[in-house]
Amino acid sequence: MTLFRRPRIAIIGAGTCSNTVAALAEEVGSYLAKRGYDIVCGGLGGVMKAASKGCYEAGGNTIGILPGKNLSAANPYISFPVATGLGNMRNALVVGNASAVIAIDGEYGTLSEIALALKTDKKVIVIGHWSQIDGTIQASDATEAVAIIQQLVPTDSTYT
Repeated sequence: MTLFRRPRIAIIGAGTCSNTVAALAEEVGSYLAKRGYDIVCGGLGGVMKAASKGCYEAGGNTIGILPGKNLSAANPYISFPVATGLGNMRNALVVGNASAVIAIDGEYGTLSEIALALKTDKKVIVIGHWSQIDGTIQASDATEAVAIIQQLVPTDSTYT
C-alpha cells in the first residue's frame, strides 16, 4: 500500500523579525497550505511563527523541530512539535524533513540551513538577501516563491 502524504516545505528565517518580514512569512505559509503543502520549521518565533500561523490558519499541518527538550516552547501554530535537545544542530532535521526550502530573512542559523539544504541537493528558494549564494533560486515575493515550489515539488504524486 502506498501512503499519500502532503509534501513538506521547510520555511527558514529569522527568529525575530520586522512586521514586514512576518507578513511575508505568513503569506508564504498560507499560500503553501492552500496549494496542498505542509511546512516544517524550527518551531519558535519570528519567521517560524509567522509562517506557521499562515499555514495553520489555512488548514495545513505545521511541524516544529525545536532546539530544546520542552514541547511547550513551540509557537501556538505548531501542529506537531518535536523536541530534540540538539540546539542549533536541529537545523539538519528541519532541512532533512522537507522536499525543498524557502529562506526568508535570517542570520547565521538560516545560513547554516541553506548550506545544509544545498549540500543535500535540496532546492532553496530565497526571498531577500540570500540571493548572492550560488545554487539558490531567487523569488521576489510569496507568490513567486510558491509558484517555484509548485514546479519543483508537485502535490499530485506520492511523497517520499
